[in-house]
Amino acid sequence: MALMILVAGPYRSGTGDDPARIAANVHAMEEAALALWRAGHLPVLGEWFALPLIASAGSTVRGDAVWDSIFHPVAEKVARRCDACLRIGGPSAGADRMVAIFVEGGKPVFRSTDEIPPA
Repeated sequence: MALMILVAGPYRSGTGDDPARIAANVHAMEEAALALWRAGHLPVLGEWFALPLIASAGSTVRGDAVWDSIFHPVAEKVARRCDACLRIGGPSAGADRMVAIFVEGGKPVFRSTDEIPPA
């Protein structure tokens, strides 16, 4: 059965807000998403939903009030709609918050694409 799986990993954590390091974090999440897609699942990143909204809402810098009012709240709503979570990468309070949503909801949390059954 195909699952909608949230890929949760660091976005800003450990980057010092360096755009190249943030881009590398996004790339890692998108590579994981591609592996999920190829296994027959529907991958989701909270960033895919939040970032366009943040831009449209007029955020001028990562972490400003507009950013904070959208980034994690959107990701949390997306997480609650997903069937499972794939946690990748290093330390991240935000990604750990996503994992907690799945644990609280009794939904699976995977730590590797190798753990995820094909659809």
